[in-house]
Amino acid sequence: MSLEQEIKRRRTFAIISHPDAGKTTLTEKLLLFGGAIHVAGAVKSNKIKKGATSDFMEIERQRGISVATSVMGFEYNDIKVNILDTPGHQDFQEDTFRTLTAVDSVIIVVDCAKGVETQTRKLMEVCRMRKTPVIVFINKLDRIGKDPFELLDEVEAELKIKTRPLSWPISMGPTFKGVYNMYERNLNLFFSEDKTVLADEVINIEDINSPVLDEYVGEFADKLREDVELVEGIYPEFVIEEYLKGDLAPVFFGSALNNFGVKELLNCFCDIAPFPKPTFTDEREIDPFENKLSGFIFKIHANIDPNHRNRIAFLKICSGVFERNKPYFHVASGKSMRFSSPNSFMASKKEIVDFAYPGDIVGLHDSGNFKIGDTFSEGEKINFKGIPSFSPELFQYIENADPLKFKQLAKGVDQLMDEGVAQLFTLKMNGRKIIGCVGALQFDVIQYRLEHEYGAKCRYEPISLYKACWIESDNADELEDFMRRKYTHVALDKHGRNVFLADSPYSLQMAQDKFKNIKFHFTSEF
Repeated sequence: MSLEQEIKRRRTFAIISHPDAGKTTLTEKLLLFGGAIHVAGAVKSNKIKKGATSDFMEIERQRGISVATSVMGFEYNDIKVNILDTPGHQDFQEDTFRTLTAVDSVIIVVDCAKGVETQTRKLMEVCRMRKTPVIVFINKLDRIGKDPFELLDEVEAELKIKTRPLSWPISMGPTFKGVYNMYERNLNLFFSEDKTVLADEVINIEDINSPVLDEYVGEFADKLREDVELVEGIYPEFVIEEYLKGDLAPVFFGSALNNFGVKELLNCFCDIAPFPKPTFTDEREIDPFENKLSGFIFKIHANIDPNHRNRIAFLKICSGVFERNKPYFHVASGKSMRFSSPNSFMASKKEIVDFAYPGDIVGLHDSGNFKIGDTFSEGEKINFKGIPSFSPELFQYIENADPLKFKQLAKGVDQLMDEGVAQLFTLKMNGRKIIGCVGALQFDVIQYRLEHEYGAKCRYEPISLYKACWIESDNADELEDFMRRKYTHVALDKHGRNVFLADSPYSLQMAQDKFKNIKFHFTSEF
């Protein structure tokens, strides 16, 4: 296949939502349809002994939540699909935001009983900023939920995007009969007994007014005809260009747990979702069809395999072909590097890959040389932009609990900060180190990993801070005056930039009012 054909058959997307809407379950079912696994695991259930494929860390299996983004790829109808299953829990949202920089489209999962929740709203803002195309999957129709029209209104109002249903549910809860697929004009009926293997009947109905419909869905036929007529009347025609621009979201209904509505979603997704698009660097726009390789690291994960203590950097390929054992230029260090065993992923299972194309995600073995946002090219100095790091909201002093392990602690903290788990600030006043996180669970993860991966023990001491913000100013005198007055609240981050640690919303507001020429930033672009 030519480079152009390989690129056009790639679909790289992330699944996002509020916790418990069913992202990991949907991922499992997509893998099942793609033939990547033969039995789908459950996220938590005492009866089913098989866990979810994408939750591979010990801590994820214990708590029944996803802590880290996992990457999975499979082939379906000659399309290469790359899924990134993201954590929904807000304590790990930073991982999710970074993942969104590496995908070309997004599937948003909405629980039909709870509707649109806070985490979904935040994530949608990032998609809107980047103009990422989104498809909405309304999940859990095997339970009683809100009326479908009400849900569509809520999605439009809360996520600020126009919608167009491409499938429509026939009742819900105990009387759920199936889904009418408007995109392919056929009827999928629901007779599910076994929830982990595929078995559903598809009936082609060209004309929804034909009496055949009554035979299959009985008393619900008239309601379905009314609903579909209403949908065709109210909602605009589905125009693929509007979807690709990020202005229109196609909506599907189904139940991921019962395998229902997932196949229509996957078929339509492979049909309409974008192949890899141009990406932007500080220097120029990069077209995926260029012959020279370029790519960036959007995530680093230590110890995917605890037996080997290895660190893996996830490289998103943006243009050209990645070849095993070929030297590439690492822009940050200015060195040329070659990789003898790059991996492709199926959650924590890895296999060595010889060639990879734009849209693919490759795992590189890392001995501590890489940071999030690092760029690889064939000699050109480029830097990809827009990989965010957020202002932390929770802070603790970190202290060494074992004086003999000072080196191990320093190395461990340094590597975990490179991974983007949290941020480290050093106070100018006394050199004490403060760790800032976006979510409370991160502190547990750091402590657990320092001990189990680096043999170092740490303890935390409380500190009461409100927010960290990066400061800069063109007015050197005013900046110096600010640093002198706020001496006890100024720290350096690990790149040596000045950070103001405000102890209350009031003191931050006062500082902003008083020092007009100083810019306060709440995200630092890596």
